[in-house]
Amino acid sequence: MTPTDLGLDELQAYRPELPEPQDFDEFWQRTLAEARAHGDAVKVERVTAQWGLHTVEVDDVRFPGWNGEPVAAWLLRPRGATGPLPVVVTYIGYCGGRGRPTEHLFWSAAGFAELVVDSRGQGRDTPDRGEGDGTQWVEGFMTKGIDSPENHYHRRLITDCVRAVDAVGQLPGLDPDRVVVTGGSQGGGLALAVAGLTGDKVSAVMPDVPFLCHFREGARTSLDGPYQEIVKYLRWHSQDRMEPTFETLDYFDGINFAKRATAPALFSVGLMDPVCPPRTVYAAFNHYAGEDRAMTVWPFADHGGGCGANPPAQLSWLLDRGSAPEL
Repeated sequence: MTPTDLGLDELQAYRPELPEPQDFDEFWQRTLAEARAHGDAVKVERVTAQWGLHTVEVDDVRFPGWNGEPVAAWLLRPRGATGPLPVVVTYIGYCGGRGRPTEHLFWSAAGFAELVVDSRGQGRDTPDRGEGDGTQWVEGFMTKGIDSPENHYHRRLITDCVRAVDAVGQLPGLDPDRVVVTGGSQGGGLALAVAGLTGDKVSAVMPDVPFLCHFREGARTSLDGPYQEIVKYLRWHSQDRMEPTFETLDYFDGINFAKRATAPALFSVGLMDPVCPPRTVYAAFNHYAGEDRAMTVWPFADHGGGCGANPPAQLSWLLDRGSAPEL
């Protein structure tokens, strides 16, 4: 494994100009309005006893996502905490789901609430029923509905993630004015999308080695991971499908969301990442609209980024910005 072919100075200046759909804002305004029209009822069930935890309370949450379909999440918070608590909304990496609540104890141990959002079709608790023809050419999710932004899988997944932030206001003991969105890889790309679509509903965003950024370059330079699904598809259809494919993916590109996001942002990047090449991360970072933005650089890291060192770095950054819970 070797570092990226761009040096750090080049990465810090890397700001490619990419095509943006003319109806990008209208597309997402319409998409979210349609989802919100299905109602806001959120269901919460206390399940702490099932997991043998003594210092954390756990709720099984179901909130309406795309097309009003229920999306599963875990809500964890320190036992005995009196709100309103700042809440970290966590999105999950590719082909993963919310898992078990015992996998997500860091933020509640630090005094925050955490809403861990399942990924439709990837996690076991939220099926993806899809819409339209749902054309899928390569195993995975990157080419599911690739013929149209209306049908593409990520239209549904990103909508779910925005609706998770909408649901915070209905969950007791949470502070809707202190909502942090985060995640690694796919989760980082989803956090960036939510930050770009929700405006001041998000007080901070922490995309960790984010995927879903600069699809055109990710497909060209990645050595592993889900960008390769696009490569396989275009290997078969490149003569007539290359530009239409990227025109669809432009609606879900983290660069276009970054241009619209203004909340304080802490990115991270691994300079030996074969899955999300560093230039794709810096492309989104350098287009980020907010003035308060920082990058944690892990020079010898692959797609694991800072691994266990990253959450403490994120916590320190949040505390510096006044997001500390009252303990």
